[in-house]
Amino acid sequence: MGMTEIIAVLMILGGGFFLLVASIGIVRFPDFYTRLHAMGKGDTLGIILILLGLCVYEGFTLNSAKLLIALVFVGLTNPVATHALARAALRYGLKPLLKLDQKDMEPSTTSKIDALET
Repeated sequence: MGMTEIIAVLMILGGGFFLLVASIGIVRFPDFYTRLHAMGKGDTLGIILILLGLCVYEGFTLNSAKLLIALVFVGLTNPVATHALARAALRYGLKPLLKLDQKDMEPSTTSKIDALET
């Protein structure tokens, strides 16, 4: 196994790690905005690392050029889509969870946004 294959495998494994961490974040985080943050950051970085690893493994070919085009497309559209989802949720009235009560782990009834609006 050459140095190119080792770098490609490390990048693909790193991308898989970020996708796994993002998936765990989507399940574990308490509200929509934090889940969206985990999805936006982890998925974008994970997919970019996997596509870069595949480009390194493939070398300078037409297939790697296609992978680079997909990489640029994902790198541009995923953060924009995440921002659009968060903005739409905020405009729809979904408030971010700012504080949890520790004894029952339920969202508190008052938040900083409520205090600012009054």
